[in-house]
Amino acid sequence: MESPATTTDNDFLYAQIAARIEKQIKQNLLKPGDKLPSVRMLSQEQGISLSTAYKAYVELENMGLIEARTKSGYYVKYLPARFASVPETKLPVKKAGDASVAEMIAMVYRHMSEDSVLQLSRSSPPLSLIPLAKLSKSMLESIRNSPSGNITYENLQGNMALRKQVAKNAFNWGGNITEDDVVTTQGCLEALIFCLRALTKPGDTIAIESPTYFGIFNVMLSLDLRVIEIPVSAETGLDLEYLGHVIETEPIKVCLFVTNFSNPIGVCMPNERKRLLVQMLAKKQIPLIEDDIYGEIYFGKSRPHTCKSYDKEGLVILCSSVSKSIAPGYRVGWCIPGRFKEQVLNIKMMHSIASATPTQAAIGHFFETGRYDLHMRHLRKALHTQCLRYTQAIAQYFPEGTKISRPEGGYALWVELDKKVNAFELYQLAIEQNISIAPGQIFSIDGRFTNFIRISFGLAFDDVVEESFKVLGGLIKTII
Repeated sequence: MESPATTTDNDFLYAQIAARIEKQIKQNLLKPGDKLPSVRMLSQEQGISLSTAYKAYVELENMGLIEARTKSGYYVKYLPARFASVPETKLPVKKAGDASVAEMIAMVYRHMSEDSVLQLSRSSPPLSLIPLAKLSKSMLESIRNSPSGNITYENLQGNMALRKQVAKNAFNWGGNITEDDVVTTQGCLEALIFCLRALTKPGDTIAIESPTYFGIFNVMLSLDLRVIEIPVSAETGLDLEYLGHVIETEPIKVCLFVTNFSNPIGVCMPNERKRLLVQMLAKKQIPLIEDDIYGEIYFGKSRPHTCKSYDKEGLVILCSSVSKSIAPGYRVGWCIPGRFKEQVLNIKMMHSIASATPTQAAIGHFFETGRYDLHMRHLRKALHTQCLRYTQAIAQYFPEGTKISRPEGGYALWVELDKKVNAFELYQLAIEQNISIAPGQIFSIDGRFTNFIRISFGLAFDDVVEESFKVLGGLIKTII
């Protein structure tokens, strides 16, 4: 019988026990090879049932942190010592530059659509983690509930039901908004483009992160914007000191940052640093476009706050979508443009008039019925497990000296290889083996991350994925 102090639901209790053991393993308090208490002993020590203790060990085994040995018990399997160091921060060139890695980006995009290629470069949920049946049900129910069957033009600002759900969910990241503060878009990238067009003109200078998502460079190029890159630490996120110097010496018109689980590093900027960032930019009256597309994909106990939650002047525009959490193909996104709402609406009216009614209504219904919360609990758990399994595989198959980020959410691992490795050369060798990775050069305008790669852990870890790490490790060894 469970003790009075632990009368919470068993499904949550076993996860709490597993999380505590996981933390001890990551802190190296429990070392590889250490024997864990038996299921019966764990049950007695924690005042939990045998079934709860067993489920906790199964959870850790699924994460690849421990292993069961026949007639011997459970042992620690995880290898944290290999990655005592996180990837280093690389400073950008001092001058603003134009995008110059278009050919490499185009090649990576082309291979992302090939079914025969194992997609370790794609940061999105695989079909196995998309709630297809429930999404289809929400689509049918939203059409049935609509007098027009969702075939008419949507309101310029967006579907009311969806905007209400976005406003309601803002409570989780510290927001206090209404549906009238939300503008819907066709995905997060369109939201970013609308905001940039509303706030800039050709030739303006924009501050972005480095490394950052390579799709941003194409946007900057298409809008004829100049870029200054701000370094990102794998431990604390954006380098605020560097940014402080830049905004004093350069004519920065807008900043565009990913503060929660940035792509490719996966770091979550601490809340206090987010608050300082908002205050720093407010003093200069510099707008911040905050790309929060990964904010819901957290591995901790609660959803991290956003910069928008500290915004008192309407200078922060938050952009997001369901592309990384529910359905990439639905192209449902939104922005919360603050004081720039009218400018953003004008840009939307000129470019798209309205967002697609059926998909907006379906996602709004998916939120409203509670299906979203249930799905996200499953998705976060699956991605956390896959992150750990991928990390372990890199530890096992990549050469000594490899460094790796420690993401607290999102989809990506940022891996630093030996300086002899040219990441684009490795990418080309891997493609010949039908394995797609993202070479580090495409995450910076000047291509400075020559010995880095991004590996996305969206795919479930199985024998095929494990074999791909063996192949990648072998390819790296041939280079060095």
